[in-house]
Parts: sequence; C-alpha cells; structure tokens
Amino acid sequence: MTGSWSLHCHFIVLLCGWQLIHAQYESLGYPQSYLQPEEEHYSPPELPPDTPRIQLRLAGEKRKHNEGRVEVYYDGEWGTVCDDDFNIHAAQVVCRELGYVEAISWFPSSKYGKGEGRIWFDNVHCTGKEKSLALCSSNGIGVSDCKHTEDVGVVCSDRRIPGFKFINTLTNNIDSLNIHVEDVRIRAILSSYRKRVPVTEGYVEVKDGGSWMQICDEEWSQMNSRVICGMFGFPSEKRYNTRVYKMFARRRRHAYWGYSVNCTGNEAHLSSCKLGHPVSLKTNQTCGQGTPVVVSCVPGRAFAPTPMAGYRKAFRQEQPLVRLRGGAVVGEGRVEVLKNGEWGTICDDNWNLVAATVVCRELGFGTAKESLSGGQLGQGMGPVHMNEVECSGFEKSITECRFNMDSESLGCSHEEDAGVRCNVPAMGFQQRLRLSGGRNPYEGRVEMLVERNGSLVWGTVCGEGWGTMEAMVVCRQLGLGFASHAFQETWYWPGDVNANAVVMSGVRCAGTEMSLAHCLHHGAHISCAKGGGRFAAGVSCSETAPDLVLNPQVVEETTYLEDRPMFMLQCAYEENCLASAASQTPANSYRRLLRFSSQIHNNGQSDFRPKASRESWVWHDCHRHYHSMEVFTHYDLLSPNGTKVAEGHKASFCLEDSECDEGIEKRYECANFGEQGITVGCWDTYRHDIDCQWVDITDIKPGDYMFQIVINPNYEVAESDYTNNIVKCRCRYDGHRIWMYNCHIGGSVSTETEDTFPGLVSNQVIHR
Repeated sequence: MTGSWSLHCHFIVLLCGWQLIHAQYESLGYPQSYLQPEEEHYSPPELPPDTPRIQLRLAGEKRKHNEGRVEVYYDGEWGTVCDDDFNIHAAQVVCRELGYVEAISWFPSSKYGKGEGRIWFDNVHCTGKEKSLALCSSNGIGVSDCKHTEDVGVVCSDRRIPGFKFINTLTNNIDSLNIHVEDVRIRAILSSYRKRVPVTEGYVEVKDGGSWMQICDEEWSQMNSRVICGMFGFPSEKRYNTRVYKMFARRRRHAYWGYSVNCTGNEAHLSSCKLGHPVSLKTNQTCGQGTPVVVSCVPGRAFAPTPMAGYRKAFRQEQPLVRLRGGAVVGEGRVEVLKNGEWGTICDDNWNLVAATVVCRELGFGTAKESLSGGQLGQGMGPVHMNEVECSGFEKSITECRFNMDSESLGCSHEEDAGVRCNVPAMGFQQRLRLSGGRNPYEGRVEMLVERNGSLVWGTVCGEGWGTMEAMVVCRQLGLGFASHAFQETWYWPGDVNANAVVMSGVRCAGTEMSLAHCLHHGAHISCAKGGGRFAAGVSCSETAPDLVLNPQVVEETTYLEDRPMFMLQCAYEENCLASAASQTPANSYRRLLRFSSQIHNNGQSDFRPKASRESWVWHDCHRHYHSMEVFTHYDLLSPNGTKVAEGHKASFCLEDSECDEGIEKRYECANFGEQGITVGCWDTYRHDIDCQWVDITDIKPGDYMFQIVINPNYEVAESDYTNNIVKCRCRYDGHRIWMYNCHIGGSVSTETEDTFPGLVSNQVIHR
C-alpha cells in the first residue's frame, strides 16, 4: 500500500512538473491554478429555441482586462444588469459565457462606472450551471426598477476555458463585440528568430475551439500590433521585412481565423479589442490579397535578445523619472516619480489601466496587467507628487499625463499609493528551476536544470553561504513572491533522489537578478564541501513581505551630545557599544556620546519578525533582556570622503509596536518574554535615552562629517525593499555641540543629490 501511494505521489509531482515546463506565456500573469491539469474541453452550449439571443461584454473603468461592468446586447441595444439579488453564481454564468473558467468575485453599485441604455436584467437568480445569463430567472428581459448606480460588475479568472469557441449569434453587431478566444501567441517563423529568447517576431496566432489559427492581415493596423506586443511584455512595435514573410506564406497552407481585429492601441489585452469584420476566405484558404499577420516587437533593454554589454560603460544612463518599488517580481511595484530632485508617489484617484500602461511602457515593459490602488504593494515615504492622473495612453512618460498637482490639499495619503503589474517577456526562467520536497508549492529544496554532457539534468545548489538574497532571487524566478526564509540544509525535505548532485556552488546574489543563473557563482568547477542532498539549499516563499523604513526627521530633531561617566557604561561596554579606546578609560572619566532617537516604521505588507524563534533568543543578564537578532542596526560616522571614523550598533533587544497608525492594533510587546516584531502600519521607537542608542565620538575632532544608519544590515530578515533601510545625514561638530541636517532616506532623492554624499553604502548587496 505504501509503495503504491508513493508511486501515486511521484506521478502527481511529475505531472505538475511537466505542466510547469510546458506552460507558455507566464508573462500574461496566469495564476498558479493555470498550471493545474486542464478541465474538460468546452462544448458550445445548446440553448432552447425560445432563449433570448444575447451577447455579453465587460466594460467600464477597469483595473484588469478580465473584469468590468456586465453589459448585455439585446434587440439591437447595449444595456446593463442590476445588482439586486446578483451573486457569485450569476457571476459564474457571466464569466463562463465570456470564455473564462470561473468568476473570482462580483461588485454592486456601479463599481466600474455607470452604464448607459436599458437595464436588461434585474433580480437575476442563477444556479451557476446555466449556459447563458438569459436562462437565469429574472423579472423578465427589460423589466427593471433599477438605476445605473446599481450596475453590477464581475471579476473573472485570467484563465480561459480550454477549447472555447467564439460564437457570434448577432452578426449585425460585430463592431461592438469584444474578442473572445482561448489563447494568443507570437510564433517565430524565420529560423533566425526561432532560437531567440524572448520571441519578438512572428505570426500572431489565436487559439479558438482548440485550434491555433493565423489572422488575415488585410485589415490589420499598427495599433493592433501595438496591443499584441504590449501583451507579451514589449513596449513598442517596429517594421519588419514583409518580402521574406510573403515568400514564406506562398509555400504554406494557413488556417485563418474567421474575423479581423479592431484595436485602438490603448487596450491592455487583445480581449479588450473589438471584433472586426468577418473574413471571407477563398476556396484555397487564402484571405484575398493578404497573408498571415506578422508582428515585430521592440524589447526593453533588460530583455534584449543580444544586449550590447560592451557599450554599457561608455555612457552614463540618464536618471529615470519613474521607478517601481516594493514588488515581488520584475515589472511590479509601487509607482514613484522624481520631481524637484525628490522621489514621491502617485495618488490612486482615477488610477486605471491606461495610466498604468504608460508607466509600464516607459520602464521597458509591455502593457499593464493590473493597476493597483490603496497601497497594495506597500506604502511609500516622502511627498505625493501626482493625483487624478489622466493619460491618453500614448505619452512617452507618466509625467506627460494631465494630473492634479495639489494632491496634499486633496487629502491624499500613502494609504492611497498607486501601483502596477506589467506584462514582461517570457524569458523561460521559470522552467529552469523548481522547489522539491516541500509541504506546499511555496517551499522546498532548490533544484536547477542545467546542461551536462549534452543533456539537461536536474541538480541541487550548494547550501554553503546560501542566504536571504539568494532565496529572494529563487522566489522571484518562480513567481512565488518574496523569500521568507533561506535554508542551508534540507534533510527534512526529500527531494528527487536523481537530483542530489550539486550543479551550482558559490552563489552570491545582489537580490535584484531575474534568474539564479545571473548571480555570481562558481563556473564548471563545483566546490561544495558537504555536497548536495541533505545539505542542499532550500527556500520558503511568501506572497508578502515587511518593509522597514527609518524616519529621517526624527533622527534630525533628536540629536544631541551627552558626556557620560564610564562607571555608568559597564553594560554598554560589555555589549561592545563603545569605541575600542574605552577599554583604556578610567572609571571616573567620561565618554562623549552622540545620541538620537530611531523611529522604525513597517510600511510593507506583512509583519516584521526576527529571524530566530523565541526559543533561541539570547538572555543578556546585564540589561535584563533577550536579544532576538545579533545586530539590528548599524550607526556610522564618516569623514567627508567616506572613511569611517566612529561606529555603533544596536542589538535588537526588543522589537515591539511602540505606536500604530489610526485603526491598527498593537500586536507585539516585549514585556514578560512576549512575542517580538513590528506590525504593518506600526513603528518601533528606540528612544535617545536607552543604552547603545548612540555613537561614541569621544576621540573625534571637530569638523564636518556624514552620519549613516542602516537597519537590518545583514539582511537576516527578508524585506520587499532594502534600498530604503538607510538614512543619511550631514553633520557638523564644533567640539561642544553637534548639528544634523539634510537627513534623508537612501534612494529618496535624485542621483545628483545622492552624489554629494560620497562613500556611503546604498544598502544593496554587490558581493558579500
């Protein structure tokens, strides 16, 4: 029995692995459910002859292409559906009728804006099994006492029904119907493009009714190409050699889709484009004078198939005006813009897919999969630079769009920070890595696919030196979010025994790489003393992560000097909180301490918890408290050229919620051996008058200095953004008093301003 169950488990693992390897177009953002075994194929519904013939579409102010206000076409007119008695079963019927596998949720009260025309359905009651919304019971088609403030909307899954066949029963209304197909792809045709990653040029093919078909190019436009390229992660389209493709087309027979496509160029996805005219095919399956549609896309610099690496050092890249922060994967994050030398955020009022797409294209990605609101990817710091952004969709930069400059007076806070998720090219990285042996898909031993002696084999990664940054890259590569833990041995996770051999060692990542193969590592000569198997590297991933940010104003406002007698510093001396010269200081003499307060906010999406569990915290008898992290903060005083002249550090003796934003309850308190941590929306304050909250500057001469604070300096705990873990200040000491000024968070100001602080670290790992 045990053997058959083990064989069954291995079959399931192999099946999931096979689908992961063969899944295409992960850049379209399909959820994990897309990798599950497919359902039964779609069969066109057979409706009773007396069923009212309707068509559905999703319209309105969308944040994804697969959501919107439900609109119904009947009797020559588009109308809406009232939210009275509407539920998830009715949403299920709508989504299935539109070709999506299922409904995720639904929204009442015209969330996607008020529609126009008749309200065709009211008091709809569905079981969820109906083949058409027209088969659900209601007041009767066109019978309603609702207003358009009650228009209902739905959110459908990204996944399309396998074998879905678009059936147009209302041929007199083609121009206003959206395109519904099972899948879309760019298929490389020319040999010079077939081996390139990503695929940037080829036939546009749609899957309808389970078959891949080309599109006739007779009515194809540049705007259509723009939408296709954007879907696949490319910011723009370009011309291609039509003569070569015409020659190729003459030699092949093509299966053409029966319709043309009509896009405005602003759509985030082909399914938002309108269906064009039916294509009349000749008997030999050609489309008039046309050939199959070909697109050629321009990839962003990070995804160019042949990057010009030799030229990167020859020029200094211009300071970008826009950046993404706090996202788990490439092309995702909170939108930040540079204005007057300072980085700030965008308020989410009126934030939509069109504006989000402008950001994505500007950064070298494709169209936006989703426009995010409400600080979903963590809250930013500093000013809110833009509000009520309105874009045409063709701007080169989000800064060219119209917006309300008076965001602060309109009450915009960082709780309303806007974010994006962009389409990025399918680079194939996800198929070269897997997690094995874990209890769920988010954890396990890291196994890598490499070429050995001409064949592809799976192997493990050496656990020596494996840390949070390396785990971050693995989780990103697999699309599993952030790393929550990195493991240097994985004996408790039985991976594939055929993959025990070590295929990579000496891995060192900066944390920003798209693939583990991009990190520094040993070459062909593997060096791993303990070997793979039980000592292989492992990770656990999480969809969310904390984000610690130090308040620079508090540092600037609370700085002062204290001359403290040595006999009152014995505990601090034992914890190495004084300069090395203190060992020679008589008990009746003084040490001069630069003191200040630290206010550490958690602006992320999950609580900040110490790496060590409470059972392994270390008791310090002198201060009568537990240390949960060996080093939590570094304090450094540097000369103007960046040389360190004095230093301090803060052991994390007590991580707790000192205060919280309104409406958030404290969860962590150190008293009585309580749990330690910082809740999202709360902050931990290390007051200026507690031990070790200082830098010993007794032996420092008067002059101008730079002061630097780094939180979580050893990257012991995973965060969504490490660049904001540092505060930098200018400092003047006259021998009696000290002044802090120009304090700011690392990365919060322009490159030019940052360059006036030479020698300071950016809190981004280069090589450890």
